[in-house]
Amino acid sequence: MKLLPIIILMLCTLSSAFSYDLLQIRPTSTYSIIARDEVSGELGVAVQSHWFSVGSLVPWAKAGVGAIATQSFVKVEYGTDGLALMESGMTSTEALQALLAEDEGQAVRQVAMIDFNGNVATHTGESCIEYAGHIIGKNYSVQANVMTKNTVTKAMVNAFENSKGDLADKMMAALEAAEEEGGDLRGKQSASMLIVSGNPTGISWKDTKLNLSIEDNPKPLIELKRLIRIHRAYEHVNIGDQYIQEGEIDKALIEYKKAIEYYPENSELSYWSAIALVNNNRLNDALSIFENIFQNNPNLKEMTPRLFDSGILQCNKETLKEIMKK
Repeated sequence: MKLLPIIILMLCTLSSAFSYDLLQIRPTSTYSIIARDEVSGELGVAVQSHWFSVGSLVPWAKAGVGAIATQSFVKVEYGTDGLALMESGMTSTEALQALLAEDEGQAVRQVAMIDFNGNVATHTGESCIEYAGHIIGKNYSVQANVMTKNTVTKAMVNAFENSKGDLADKMMAALEAAEEEGGDLRGKQSASMLIVSGNPTGISWKDTKLNLSIEDNPKPLIELKRLIRIHRAYEHVNIGDQYIQEGEIDKALIEYKKAIEYYPENSELSYWSAIALVNNNRLNDALSIFENIFQNNPNLKEMTPRLFDSGILQCNKETLKEIMKK
């Protein structure tokens, strides 16, 4: 073992020397998936639980390093220290074994780790509350505890391996399959999904591709799926904005159209596409959009002269008057 991982492990051990005495009284009954996309290299964690704000405890990921789910009687250090050990050069298996060796409460832990190369390591302690278990596959692992049936993890595997789409789609399918199979014995409360880039820049906010959490909701997976849809809409908006800066108006409009298709109930997305058209001397294309928007959201009509005054709406006063007639 290299010197740096040894030093990191010693520091991790000191930071959690009394972890067994600080065990939560109640387990975070949970089903989760960690995965790596073979094409993009993205790493992700998705989880649902009958526990408040599961996203603040279970999922951990860092681009170019790995992803971790720590659950059951959660020890958060498996997330923070596990990433530190993998970043220092350990594989997921080496990192997990090192942390388990120093944990007096490992019998009640459930932890899954995947490193940047797709190596997977998972631990389900012998005292985790039934039904509890995990299944490791190529570039992923599913794990669950306090489930209604012992078939929940298998249902997750089938859904993940047979679903189409990107990493978010496939992990969402796994969560939905777990719920359809019976899910958490105690019910449902919160959910979370975290995905980091397969092309790390070292800048955290750039490397985080998706980070959504449902803190407390009677149907957390339905809400999580809705937010993923909205997240995709704003991804297309951001791409469209970039095209606008580059003077590629037609490409920008294609992206804005995709955004509207994902999130049609938000009239503001259409509004900004109309603003972009006016700024690129395509008033006639914009007027019908403005008319529809202003009927549904008068506040956006009120905002339009303010955009003109600030220079965001780039036209003359006659053009502004024509817009405001709609």
